Amino acid sequence: MQRSKIEVPQAQDGVDSLIKCLEQNLGFSQEKPVAAFTIYKCLVHWRSLEAEKTSVFDYLIQMIGSALENEDDNDLMAYWLSNISALLFLLQSSLKSAAQKPPAPTSFFSRMTQSFQSSSSNLAVGVIRQVDGKYPTLLFKQQLTAYVEKIYGIIRDNLKKELLLHISRCIQVPKTSKGTAINMFEELQGNCSPASHWQGIIESLNKFLGTLKENFVPPVLVQKIFTQVFAYINTQFFNSFLVRRECCTLSNGEYVKYGLIELELWCAQATEEYAGSSWGELKHTRQTVAFLVLQEKSSISYDQITNELCPVLSVQQLFRICWLFRDDKHNTPNVSPNVIASMKHLMPDDSEDDGGSTFLLEDDISIPFTTEDITVSMQVKEFARVKPAAELVENPAFQFLLQD
Repeated sequence: MQRSKIEVPQAQDGVDSLIKCLEQNLGFSQEKPVAAFTIYKCLVHWRSLEAEKTSVFDYLIQMIGSALENEDDNDLMAYWLSNISALLFLLQSSLKSAAQKPPAPTSFFSRMTQSFQSSSSNLAVGVIRQVDGKYPTLLFKQQLTAYVEKIYGIIRDNLKKELLLHISRCIQVPKTSKGTAINMFEELQGNCSPASHWQGIIESLNKFLGTLKENFVPPVLVQKIFTQVFAYINTQFFNSFLVRRECCTLSNGEYVKYGLIELELWCAQATEEYAGSSWGELKHTRQTVAFLVLQEKSSISYDQITNELCPVLSVQQLFRICWLFRDDKHNTPNVSPNVIASMKHLMPDDSEDDGGSTFLLEDDISIPFTTEDITVSMQVKEFARVKPAAELVENPAFQFLLQD
């Protein structure tokens, strides 16, 4: 107890210098955020993590809250998402209650392997100190978790808002002055082709991906952002098919199909590490487009539609699309009356007149990850060569930052 009473005032004395330093962008070292590493080293040295009472956490939370006031600055949001995620990982790795013992090895070889891995890990990671975290530390960890969720939501929603303008131009193929669907690469006024509208979506995705990667946001969070954003894109396009007759045409199917090719290419270039399952989130739109561009719809059976072409769509959704579809290019027939009859037979009695409202897709605004998802995506050894804030290292009171 005596050591705690001595050490905590030291933390209070140095907190002003730490906070002032943290107000600037400290950048990254070894692809890890310098601010998070510096904060952790200070908290460990000051024994703040073991203190029953300390104001250090309050100052840090207040500083982070002030830094996040400009929610439109995606670079700033990504910077703090990276830092807080890393700090959460370091704290989690330090708390004794969170440490898990590996299963006991049963063979000589496995005991030797575990011993080697343990030794290597300890050598690589002089940074982490196991502590019994007290209530202030656990509360601080909860507050950091809340900030991660908040920033994640801000970045995700900022991307959605930016994409919405482009999506509104891509939902329906532009028309010529005569009212016919324009060719995909035909130039409109201002030398702008329909294809360029899709490029706006790709450019926004690239910009946000670049910002997240430059700030070394954990890939698991980047995946979650883009997966939810692609689900949002899917919702916007699919719902437009269900409620707007002018969107359920052959020309529009071809227009959206072009965009889907661009989005698939983007996912491949972003790689699974960052795009995750984003492409799979477009399944409703992809299957609807496959139906819209299908030739000779009159010859396809109900089973072929539901089992092969559009297995993810409900009967109500399929009926709505078949009812709205129009071939605006060749005037070919729609699906056969028998197919329509099969759909109507399987639908609830009141579903024909609801305008599709009961089976529209809803946007997912949940937070699709836990703290554990973040912490298991990092390894302590990744912080072994991270350098603390240079500005503080020059301060004699912070020479401990250079110690292992």
